[in-house]
Amino acid sequence: MTNGFLGKRVSVTLAALMSFLFSFPALAELGQPRPWQLGFQEGVTPIAHQIDQFHDFLLWIITIISIFVLALMVYVGVRFNAKSNPKPSKTTHNTILEVAWTVIPIIILVVISVPSFRLLFAQYDFPKADVTIKATGNQWYWTYEYPDNDDLTFDAIIVEDEDLKPGQPRLLATDNDVVVPVNKNVHVLITASDVLHNWTVPAFGVKVDAVPGRLLRTWFRAEKTGTFYGQCSELCGAKHAFMPIAVRVVTDEEYAAWLEKAKKEFASAPSEREKNVDGEASRLADLRR
Repeated sequence: MTNGFLGKRVSVTLAALMSFLFSFPALAELGQPRPWQLGFQEGVTPIAHQIDQFHDFLLWIITIISIFVLALMVYVGVRFNAKSNPKPSKTTHNTILEVAWTVIPIIILVVISVPSFRLLFAQYDFPKADVTIKATGNQWYWTYEYPDNDDLTFDAIIVEDEDLKPGQPRLLATDNDVVVPVNKNVHVLITASDVLHNWTVPAFGVKVDAVPGRLLRTWFRAEKTGTFYGQCSELCGAKHAFMPIAVRVVTDEEYAAWLEKAKKEFASAPSEREKNVDGEASRLADLRR
């Protein structure tokens, strides 16, 4: 009776645990952090995959080194303490040890450098662009331009808590998403209009500063459809935490349809920057009167 009851309890607990664990990938596909997450967000670009692999590779090396150093310290503490070794050795030179602790770290650094440089080259080896987007950081929102599509321009501003729709994550959703086609090379030109910002999307493995007066660039090729989120990662002022990034990856057909709709929708709508400029001009005119 007792064994049967315990068996049922164990089965129910394991089932609940498996359901809890396997529910994470569905959340990860949304391109946002998940509760109790360990490691990076699920990568959906070649660069993000390389970053994950490099991270795991380094984790193994760091773990082995840490265990070795800990074991060595425990051995030295036990073997050479005052009680176990009342007459300490006066050895001041050991050629083998000195060569080993010089050569082995060099070998480790060389081994680490190979995937490190491979990743660095991949990040800056820009393939031919299928889509080009310009992202401009403002206090505190992003302005996006599609220069290859009649200079389509729109602002992306955070969705306030009271305006959130079902499925939109708090502090990450924007009123206008960046839309790109799946499995296409997207070049992103990044700058800022006022202070330093940073365009970051963890699932893409992208993190680039937006610097006033400079035009930096990055690229990604999303392998999955869905909406992927990021945030400004440079301290840019009082509302730094309220400057999210939302990129919606769609099929080619959906992208073409969105372009046609967006060209009409944003053709006559004034941007947030234009509103600010017009407002400032009005205030200056009032002061001159």
